[in-house]
Amino acid sequence: MNEQSPSSIAELLADHALINEAIARAVRDAVLKHALSGQPVATWQNGQVIWIKPDEVLSRLANGSTAPSTQNDPTEEQSLPK
Repeated sequence: MNEQSPSSIAELLADHALINEAIARAVRDAVLKHALSGQPVATWQNGQVIWIKPDEVLSRLANGSTAPSTQNDPTEEQSLPK
């Protein structure tokens, strides 16, 4: 491994920012693939599951705008992963 790379799995797992970034990228990629296949994307809003149409998902991803949050407060908005 080069000097900038962690030298062990333990170091990789200890880097929470790196893990969060990888998860965010994976979620964004999965949502994008789902929308490109013409399928709506399910999310959580105001205590209910809602479906976002593929064109809306693609628009939100292209604009970097917000999506309903899946966090504890479903009334808050959060950015889609980039």
